[in-house]
Amino acid sequence: MWYSSSGKARRGFCSTCGSPLFFDPVHKDWIAIAMGVFEKPTGTRLHIHIHVADKGDYYDIADGVPQNEH
Repeated sequence: MWYSSSGKARRGFCSTCGSPLFFDPVHKDWIAIAMGVFEKPTGTRLHIHIHVADKGDYYDIADGVPQNEH
């Protein structure tokens, strides 16, 4: 189930339980998928941390993956 949360993006939710699954930004050539939906092992690696300007001050991101404040 998709919901247009703003003029900038739409969000996809599970039609059974309502869990957020996708983030689809308008006019971009990518879509974000919640990694918690995949069974282990995923075999994937992080590409970037986003919205780090809003993270709690108790989080230390020290894995060397690029960080985007927004």
